[in-house]
Amino acid sequence: MEIARIPSRNVPARYWHLDEGNEVQCELCPRCCRLTDGQRGHCYVRACHKGQLVLTSYGRCSGFCVDPIENKPLNHFLPGSSTLSFGTAGCNLSCLCCPSWDPDRARETDALAAPATPEEIAASAVENGCPSIALTYNDPVVYLEYATDVARACHARGVRCVALTAGYICAEARAEFFQAMDAAKVDLKGFSERFYREVCGGDLETVKQTLCYLVREISLWVEISTLLIPGENDSDEDIVRMSEWIGQTLGTGIPLHFTRFRPGFRMSQYPLTPDDTLSRARRRALESGLQFVYTDAMEAGPGGITYCAGCAEPLIRRERRSLQALDLDESGCCPHCGTVCPGVFDRTASDPDAAPRST
Repeated sequence: MEIARIPSRNVPARYWHLDEGNEVQCELCPRCCRLTDGQRGHCYVRACHKGQLVLTSYGRCSGFCVDPIENKPLNHFLPGSSTLSFGTAGCNLSCLCCPSWDPDRARETDALAAPATPEEIAASAVENGCPSIALTYNDPVVYLEYATDVARACHARGVRCVALTAGYICAEARAEFFQAMDAAKVDLKGFSERFYREVCGGDLETVKQTLCYLVREISLWVEISTLLIPGENDSDEDIVRMSEWIGQTLGTGIPLHFTRFRPGFRMSQYPLTPDDTLSRARRRALESGLQFVYTDAMEAGPGGITYCAGCAEPLIRRERRSLQALDLDESGCCPHCGTVCPGVFDRTASDPDAAPRST
C-alpha cells in the first residue's frame, strides 16, 4: 500500500467497511484492500482519508478522443459510429504487459488529469456527434462513483455509455456499475487461473462470474476480447476451452475478438503475436461453435467481416477497424435469409459513408 498525500478534491466512495482493527476495508473488488489513513489501494484512486474510503479521481479525466466504436473493439454495437473515449488514472489488476498499472505511471496520469464533470462529458459527446461515450484507457470499475454519474448524465442527453473493463469486481458493486451501462467489452485475458495469477495479478473465476451476470441477468450488450500473448495464453487447448465455455455458458452469438500482443513493459522479451496465431485462434473458436469471431489486429481478411450465422453471407465489412459496408435490413436481419444478427444497430448512427476512418 502507498502512503501519500490525498487530494482535497475527492468524494466519498461506496463499498467499504471498518474492520475489527479500525482499518478501512474496500469491498469494490476481490483484492479487499485494508487501508489506514493516507494509504491508497492497489488501484491507486481509492484511498483512506480521515477514517473513510474516498475516490480521488472523481471529475479528473486523462484526456478525450473521438474515434470509431470499432477501435474498442466493439463490432455489433452501433457499427460505424463515433464514440467519445476518456479515462482516468488507476487499475485494480497488474498485467505485466501493461505499463498503465505501474504506480509511477498512475501518478503521472493523475497529475496530468483535467477537470470534467459528468454533465460536461455528456455535452461534449453531443457536440461532437457521438451517440456513445466509452469509459476506457483504464478500468472504469475503479472509479465506479464517477462512472455511474457520467452514465446518468449521458442518458439524460440521449447518449449511451460503454464500459471497457476486465470485469474484476465484486458482486454488489458489479450490479450497480453495469446496470448503469448500455454495453460492455470485457477483456477475458486468458483461460487459466495460472495465467490470471502470474500475468494479471487477479483470478479467472471472478471474471467468469461477471460475464455470466452480464449475459444472464441484465439487459446489456456484451463483447469479449482476448489479447494473445505467444507462449502464455495462445495454445489450442486454452483457446478451445475458452471458446467452448463461452458458447456453452454465454451463448454462441457472443462476439469474440482476438487481438495482437505487442512487446512492452515487463513482457518486452516476448515476440509480437504472428498473423498465423490470430488466424488459428479464430479457426479454433469457430470450430468450437462460436458464430462471430474477429482478428482485429489484421488489416484484411475474413477476421474483420461479420458473416450471417444462417447463410454465411457477409453482412458488415470492415477494414482496419473501420466500417466499409453494412448490409442489414431495418430489423437488424440478414437481407438474404432473414436471420437476426445479434447486436445494437441504429442506421442513423451507422452510416458507412460518414463513418470515421482510423489511421
